[in-house]
Amino acid sequence: MVLSDRQELPTDHGALIDLARRTLDAEGAGAVELSVSLVSTEEMDDLHRRYLDEAGPTDVLSFTLDEDGLLGDVVICPEVASSQTEELGAELRLLLVHGILHLLGYDHEGDEERRAMWERQARYSGVALP
Repeated sequence: MVLSDRQELPTDHGALIDLARRTLDAEGAGAVELSVSLVSTEEMDDLHRRYLDEAGPTDVLSFTLDEDGLLGDVVICPEVASSQTEELGAELRLLLVHGILHLLGYDHEGDEERRAMWERQARYSGVALP
């Protein structure tokens, strides 16, 4: 796993790396490579516009690679995350697990899918959504 931090807010890299590994292990992902990037609002805005054609930064994006052991990239914007909660560490854990689950094929469009994904997010991140 590779973690790249290209933003200003302090984050616990070791805890995020450990959580990513535990989540992948719990999901039986096997020997896959994951990239996690912590980015500024400007970089996230650019990615959001370029890949989803939506204006403004978002909290997390996932980019599936799914080739030769490369699972994909999870991109998180801690500044956006911090505006959504008083507990940045918990929000970053939730967003990391959320992004990884998307890479593993989970989605939250329907009620059943959402319930399954939210249950896993809460179990792995320790953060439950209302």
